Amino acid sequence: MTKVLWTDGSAEPNPGPGGYAVIMDGKPVRLGGAEATTNIKMEGTAILEAIKFAKAEFPGEGIEIHTDSQFWKNVLEIWAPKWKADGWKKRNGEIKNLELVKEVFRFYKENPVKLIWVRGHVGTEMNELADEWANRAREGERV
Repeated sequence: MTKVLWTDGSAEPNPGPGGYAVIMDGKPVRLGGAEATTNIKMEGTAILEAIKFAKAEFPGEGIEIHTDSQFWKNVLEIWAPKWKADGWKKRNGEIKNLELVKEVFRFYKENPVKLIWVRGHVGTEMNELADEWANRAREGERV
């Protein structure tokens, strides 16, 4: 049976204090944050924590991670394989958040999951819940 996780990250202001959430079955299973961060870092951290959670709790099972971060979906599925093949370089400048990109990509490749992009802030129940919990995590709430 496929396990479904929902992720989101936030920073307010951006950059500023941030939080991330991983939701499963309508409940947070991972929450965290940082005092000085960005939305992009928190979105990536949420995906990383979702993969780590799935690896620990459901080894060998099918995992879907739903994210409203089209950026991170593109990083993991399109850009990072090329960047890695090119020695973690890109033609036009630096790869921002390179250490996080490398870590998320490594876990993604070692623990195959299906990433599903969902449009954010359009009323999708679990995406809205992930957003709510990411904001609560930004304010210090933890599981």
